[in-house]
Amino acid sequence: MTLFAQETITASDYAGPAWHRDVAEDLAARLTPPSDFPCTFSQNAFRRGLVRFIFVETRDAAGLARLRTDLADYIAEARAWDGQVNTAHPLVVAFSAEAARADSVEGYHAIGWEVLQDWHDHDPEPWPEEVAKDPMAAYWSMCFSGMQLFINFSSPAHKQRKSRNLGRHFLFIVNPRERFDIVAGDTPEGNRIRQVIRDRAEAYDGIPHAPELGSFQKGEIEWWQYGITDDNRERSDRCPLKMRG
Repeated sequence: MTLFAQETITASDYAGPAWHRDVAEDLAARLTPPSDFPCTFSQNAFRRGLVRFIFVETRDAAGLARLRTDLADYIAEARAWDGQVNTAHPLVVAFSAEAARADSVEGYHAIGWEVLQDWHDHDPEPWPEEVAKDPMAAYWSMCFSGMQLFINFSSPAHKQRKSRNLGRHFLFIVNPRERFDIVAGDTPEGNRIRQVIRDRAEAYDGIPHAPELGSFQKGEIEWWQYGITDDNRERSDRCPLKMRG
């Protein structure tokens, strides 16, 4: 298994490729005080050493197959979650410079959707019956191995939207969908938490928060939030993912 614990990557005797440590150091620079990174849940998880890592060395068939296997391992672990924020393990999928390189935000997003297409095309489990199959429909989310997921694409090409730039490499930040519903659902407290994070994002990025941000439980479009643009232009594009069935 090549699903790494945060403490393994940050240990002084870690013997893996140097770029793995670069990813962890870039995250530390953004998620460790005095940084005012907007997502307090991310800061909390990094401070507690809860992050899991998958490193994608190549984006060929073998590299993508390894990624799917590691993702299935993460999902198996995530199914045992006890519902407490301080025991939730977010996943960072980090791509080497060879596996993901682009000149623009849109280029990185295209790579991201190619990878998600590979997940969907090789999903070992059927699409959950309770989840819409049209990404433009209410309550659609990406699924793999029977679990709904939220994926955040973060790239070195984001310049204005600094909250979506986590360092020198293209990253997916992956969380099971249900965790957002528990800690920031459509409740007064959940609405307050989301507003606090969005206000912090405006201050951190220096521009209004992304208009793509919505509420899953209100049926607003989810996939736009995976790959947020570097400006606030209105979105009308359709999801690149080609759904089966």
